[in-house]
This record gives sequence, C-alpha cells and structure tokens, in this order.
Amino acid sequence: MSSTEVTVVVSDCAEEDARAVFATLDAAFTAEKAEKTTGPRSGSGATVWASAYDVAAPAEATPAAVAPLAHQVSVEAQGGYRAVDRVVAVLDSAFVIDTVGTAAGDQEKDIHLRIHGRAGV
Repeated sequence: MSSTEVTVVVSDCAEEDARAVFATLDAAFTAEKAEKTTGPRSGSGATVWASAYDVAAPAEATPAAVAPLAHQVSVEAQGGYRAVDRVVAVLDSAFVIDTVGTAAGDQEKDIHLRIHGRAGV
C-alpha cells in the first residue's frame, strides 16, 4: 500500500447508507483504484463494503448535495497518516463524525468512526 492509498470499510448499515458514504468519497477522490466489494465478515454474518482510494489527486468535481444517512454507519479507514486524514476531512465535511478508536504504527494509522447525517440534511 502506498502512502496515498486508504482502505475504507463501511459496515453496520443498510446498503443505501454505504452507497451515500462511498458517493461522498468518490466525488472527492479519483475513483480509478476504487473497488467496492460486498461480503460477509468472517464469522459474523454481517455485510461490509470496502473500497481502496488513492487520495493523491482530488477528483474534478465535488458533490452538490450529500445524500442523507438513514442511520449511523461504522467506517474504518486504514492507510498513511496524511491520506487517512484527507479521507476523514472529506467525511467530516459531509457528515457528523464520532471517533471510536485509533491505532497508529510507524507508517500507517487505522481509525474507526461512527458517522451520521447532519441535522436538516
């Protein structure tokens, strides 16, 4: 994984909410490396959505409006420090973020968030 790549995992939500989160990230970053996959998490039977983003270059357009979230969503982002910070900043501009936990290494960090829609959106 390069220092500009971030893996984003969305879980504990309906597919529509996962799509809203990824639409926000797709609009902010080039989606060339985005590969969304769906499948059960080992042993839990829960559905997760995952995508890898290269955040080195921003996308050409930003969303005019953010789709509202029906419920809270769990988001985990893992990658280089600055790259993860860029993903979190985009999510923070569109949603309300609560940081659940972080783990830091020499080259990468992992952050677990709970996000929900802004009031009135």
